[in-house]
Amino acid sequence: MKMNIMSWVFFIWIFLSVYAPGISSINDFHQAFPIVEPDPGHTRLRLSREGLEAIERITSPIAAVAVIGPYRSGKSFLLNQLLSLSCDEGFGVGHMRDTKTKGIWVWGTPIEVTVDGVKTSVLYLDTEGFESIGKSNVYDDRIFALATVMSSVLIYNLPETVREADISRLSFAVELAEEFYGRVKGQDVAFNPAKLLWLIQRDFLQGKSVQEMVNEALKRVPNQNDDKDLDQVNQIRESLAIMGDNSTAFSLPQPHLQRTKLCELNDADLDPGYVRKRDQLKEVVASIVRPKIVQGKMLNGKDFVAFLEKIIEALNKGEIPSTGSLVEVFNKKIVERCLKLYSERISLLKLPVSEASLRGAHEESRVAAMRAFDEQHFGRQHAKKSVDQLDEEIQKALNNIIISNEYQSTKLCETLYTTCEDKMDQLQVLRLPSMAKFNAGFLRCNESFQQQCVGPAKPSYENRMLKMLGKARSVFIKEYNNRLFNWLVGFSLVMVIVGRFIIKFFLIEIGAWIMFIFLETYTRMFWTAESLYYNPAWHVIVAMWETVVYSPILDLDRWAIPLCVVAAVFILYWRFFGRKKYGPRWLLPLYNSHRNSSNRQRTD
Repeated sequence: MKMNIMSWVFFIWIFLSVYAPGISSINDFHQAFPIVEPDPGHTRLRLSREGLEAIERITSPIAAVAVIGPYRSGKSFLLNQLLSLSCDEGFGVGHMRDTKTKGIWVWGTPIEVTVDGVKTSVLYLDTEGFESIGKSNVYDDRIFALATVMSSVLIYNLPETVREADISRLSFAVELAEEFYGRVKGQDVAFNPAKLLWLIQRDFLQGKSVQEMVNEALKRVPNQNDDKDLDQVNQIRESLAIMGDNSTAFSLPQPHLQRTKLCELNDADLDPGYVRKRDQLKEVVASIVRPKIVQGKMLNGKDFVAFLEKIIEALNKGEIPSTGSLVEVFNKKIVERCLKLYSERISLLKLPVSEASLRGAHEESRVAAMRAFDEQHFGRQHAKKSVDQLDEEIQKALNNIIISNEYQSTKLCETLYTTCEDKMDQLQVLRLPSMAKFNAGFLRCNESFQQQCVGPAKPSYENRMLKMLGKARSVFIKEYNNRLFNWLVGFSLVMVIVGRFIIKFFLIEIGAWIMFIFLETYTRMFWTAESLYYNPAWHVIVAMWETVVYSPILDLDRWAIPLCVVAAVFILYWRFFGRKKYGPRWLLPLYNSHRNSSNRQRTD
């Protein structure tokens, strides 16, 4: 029985491990959790699932307060003071030369506040200190960059004073401000800038306020020797001075002379001036904290984690973390949306189209896509790479459309060419040869081709069409006179038979004999075969023939057989029944019948 129970427990444990990874394994959130950890080489960052679970459960908008600064500068102790926590229950505090905090940690229980009528969960983040032993500068840059991007309030914790190295570290924050925060007011931005809080832990300011001290540190330093490093720091100073409305300064005295025993002391043991300034600092942080907004949307727990994953991807992309890589990641989705807009607009074209129309539609669609990108993109200086990427993707899409247009154009023009070729073949074998009908078919075929054949294949098919039509025309003209002459000779013989034996109109028979004799005897005696076709008399015959055979009203070639059948039926009916009923009342003289010849009077 026990074995069965153990088997079921083991099975359920396996099932939950495989199929229910989203179920939280954390029971107590009243503690600090790592959310970002260093890789084994301590150069790149990686996410910690444990800390992300603590954040994902939050459904209200999130605001993050991050503390950055040199290692062993009291960041963890400061966070515990802001959260009213002891060292035993809050962030770990170390007093050794190596840093206690690795990566970035978050306090699992957010502080609930109301900001502009919005219930907001404030997360407090502890970051690994700068310049600690066994780390690279690149790693420090990544930690600083990540804290700058993800926080709503960035507390720059500095002991004693503001050094030039401390200002240099803000270069990334300045780049972010210039790339992401300098957008047109009222439009979506990548994310709202973090409020920069200069926190100077110093007992005496020598008659200066902390804000004056910071302003003095941000003044441009004369650079008479054209030192490039100093010039770069001066540029950062100028940018930070311009961003003055987004930063504030605050001083905090030392809590106690015995810094190694701070965790053992309570508020009553701490310096009263420190306690008073600490409470003021809490109020300052509460007054400037705002929900984290990305592209116009307040982030809840799951959104914040997705945002964090995107930042980590960007910062780990290159050997050195750069604003450009961050800009590329944020612009990736925008590039995809703008490319989709281009594809949707240009897909409205019904292929095939002329190359000019395709180019015009491409330019209109491209301008619309670029305009949309310009309205939505992030970054100023570093956005060019995303622009080039969008332009490259648009060009690839255009190349595919050009290939498709060429295929569709070739397919359409080939169909029209084949149709015209078949039509020309049909006109070559008309039952009743007609130059007028051939010309009409020739023009219709050419006009339909010119109107319907469009696209890049049209010029080549136009040349083929002209050659084919010219050849068909020359062949038809060559055979036309011979066929017409032979047809008229045959027609004259048929009319001789009809007039003699069927209708018995001797005038029709005589006319048919005259026509036959003229065509077969006179023309051969006095004209050659070639000269006949240039004779005015022949032109008159041709004109009369064309008038009878083809006109816009009646196409005798099409109706020849039905008309002949009707005429034959009529003649046969009249031959056998009409004369008996109506008698021989003809307008034209007929041959006398044998029955009437017996009634004639005989003479001597």
